[in-house]
Amino acid sequence: MEPDAVVRLRLQSQLLREPGAATPEDALRNLLAVQAQEFPYARWSLAQRVSNGVAPAVKATDIETAVADGRILRTHILRPTWHFVHRDDLRWLRALSEPRLEQANAFTYRSTGIDAVAAARSADLLAGAVAGGNHLTREQLAERLRDAGFAAKGLELAYLVMHAEISGILVSGTPVRSRGGALKQTYALFDERVPAGPEAAFTRPEALAELTRRYFTGRGPATVKDCADWSGMTITDVRKGVQLTLEARPGALAETVIDGVVFYYAAGNPDAAAGLAPASGDGPRIDLIQCYDEYVMGYSATRHYMGGGAPAFPFEGLPMHVVLMDGRMAGSWRHTLLPGRCGLDIRLTHAAEAPGSPVSAAVQDAVDRYGAFIGLPAVRVQSGAKLEAHT
Repeated sequence: MEPDAVVRLRLQSQLLREPGAATPEDALRNLLAVQAQEFPYARWSLAQRVSNGVAPAVKATDIETAVADGRILRTHILRPTWHFVHRDDLRWLRALSEPRLEQANAFTYRSTGIDAVAAARSADLLAGAVAGGNHLTREQLAERLRDAGFAAKGLELAYLVMHAEISGILVSGTPVRSRGGALKQTYALFDERVPAGPEAAFTRPEALAELTRRYFTGRGPATVKDCADWSGMTITDVRKGVQLTLEARPGALAETVIDGVVFYYAAGNPDAAAGLAPASGDGPRIDLIQCYDEYVMGYSATRHYMGGGAPAFPFEGLPMHVVLMDGRMAGSWRHTLLPGRCGLDIRLTHAAEAPGSPVSAAVQDAVDRYGAFIGLPAVRVQSGAKLEAHT
């Protein structure tokens, strides 16, 4: 498989090309988990995968409503970091991830004095604090812990809360607005927000098979190491998951060998076959993606297919989010919320842009798509201009 075909098929697997998903929840189910530490940009990661992102069928407020309702949950899972996970997937995914997450956090637990007794006592306190739909912010949880004798600050607070998430005690609640208007995360009782559906009864082998199948169908072509690094599982676990998937669903995954390495992707799918065809259209396609988008973070060993110097992010004073042109890194961008409008600082570093050119038209199309999502007129601002606003 040629590099161009890998890029086109990844764009399609990730729903960044037609037909896209019908809803944000469907997009999330396809990807299983979407990194979400930058909440304003993470909303966009979901929205641009709905109806191909050309004319977004959903807005930022629609994603916020899904999070508030608990259809989409935001919690620490996988490596671990913040992720969006669909409520129907979180129970089994948490159970699969917990041993690896606790192992990864063990050193910090010891260095902050969080032993088994402290962890259990704090979990009981936190569960009681949010029971009955009493969703609380991190600051409010800290007050409850301090009242019980915990220092509840810095790393200790962060890891007590994370331990409660990993243990299935806490999960995201309905966000609240700060005085400045920004949304603040709250926490709810896991069992009140996460249904115990049939997936909750997965055995560990079944969960491994489900994780690997969903990873490769939502991100393929990709390698076992890509999946292991993304999921936090071991390479041995991922190989076992692939084997179990192929045994249970012989036609689920196809494979190709590139430079001696096996890549897996969704099989038996007319869209996958179409992804191998040359891209069509009158000009290039520009996509503005966040730097933590799954198109970036979904790969480690093979992130270089993005081009443009990947896996290095465009630091050194440049905006940190990523501009793609036909699936390859072409520059960086950020948004700035201004009174009544949204300013987009877009800097192309790997593509020539002239007024009236197809590239310029593609950039403007991307600006218009983002404006439709954010619900404000979007304008491109001069690179490096100082803007007095919240970014």
